[in-house]
Amino acid sequence: MGIYVNPGNISFQEAINSKTYVDKSGMIPYTNSVIRTRQKNLCVSRPRRFGKTMAADMLVAYYSRGCQSGRLFSGLKAEGDASFRNHLNRHNVIRWDVQQFLFHESHLDIFIEEMQRVVIKELRAEYGDCFEADRYGLAGVLKQIHASKGEGFVFINDEWDCVFRMAKEKKEIQKEYLDFLRGLFKGAEYVELVYMTGILPIKKYGEHSALNIFEEYSMLDSSELATSFGFTEEEVHGLCAGRGMDFQDVERWYDGYLMNGIHIYNPKSVVDAVRRGKCRSYWTGTETYEALKVYIDLDFDGLREAVVGMLGGGRCRVDATTSQNDMTTFKTKDDVLTLLIHLGYLAYDEETEEVFIPNQEIAQEYLRAIKVGGWGGLTEALNRSEELLRSTWALDGEAVAAGMSGRPVEGGAGQGE
Repeated sequence: MGIYVNPGNISFQEAINSKTYVDKSGMIPYTNSVIRTRQKNLCVSRPRRFGKTMAADMLVAYYSRGCQSGRLFSGLKAEGDASFRNHLNRHNVIRWDVQQFLFHESHLDIFIEEMQRVVIKELRAEYGDCFEADRYGLAGVLKQIHASKGEGFVFINDEWDCVFRMAKEKKEIQKEYLDFLRGLFKGAEYVELVYMTGILPIKKYGEHSALNIFEEYSMLDSSELATSFGFTEEEVHGLCAGRGMDFQDVERWYDGYLMNGIHIYNPKSVVDAVRRGKCRSYWTGTETYEALKVYIDLDFDGLREAVVGMLGGGRCRVDATTSQNDMTTFKTKDDVLTLLIHLGYLAYDEETEEVFIPNQEIAQEYLRAIKVGGWGGLTEALNRSEELLRSTWALDGEAVAAGMSGRPVEGGAGQGE
């Protein structure tokens, strides 16, 4: 058992031990079905705290030869699938959390080399002298191992997009990293499965993905993995019932994201709410309003007016195809709105191609950004009227419209949609 090569299952065991654990092993039959197929390269992008790392820990515990995890999966959904025993702890796994190699900007010039170095060191301990140091780095070493031993690998790559979030303006470093991933995965016979996850989808140049070998599952299109990240309504009902929480309160605060037409709740916020017995902003508390403020202050093509409309319960059409999937390339309002979808600040309706503010928790975050940003009349109106503020938090469109126009609000907050 290593740190990076065939790691153990301690992280998943800790998740299982949690009183608020929700079984997401239903994704395992799907990952089993794409092993050694043209669909074996998966990139899952979700906002922070949406269960991506937990899923990575689960896949490590399931596939890794470095542990025995049958007991941990006892009674979980995956255990009932016909493919479950065929792959349980029968694969070589290489697991990275890229953020562990990039916790400071000074690491940007060395992190690729360091990731390769630590993995090759553990491969040497595992496979002895069956390979030589190769000028092609880790890819060359893995080719030698496959040729000598006939063994393949499952790759679990967490926080894959950390580079694009930390080095937003450093295009050369971004390109070097993408070239490394392309060289490691594209056409490689040693690849059995790749599970790559982060906040952002794969970077695009023009209309084309920089890594076109990947099947992408994002906030725009989740396909088969729609319910694998975040909590469904049924799962939230179960958590609320177990802790005596009012489901309608939790629904108002944290519901709103749509995955293939299915309502999905922010898992971080729901878990904290049922643990602490009260609804409040938990997810947004992990990051300041400044990140949101930067983007809406760009005000492309009337972006501010669109935000105000959505705070009133409205929706906004968006063309998500123009986004370059990074945090700096913005040419239109649609590019900014698409980024806010991936960051979790907007929900997306795939059928209507519209965005909207999903719930009370996110509405409060917009209000903080607006008040600090000094949006003229809107800020004055919010400061002037506590009733308008409550109506906005409740996404009460009729009451907000009345309050902004100076008309009396009939019935107060909660009477709109």
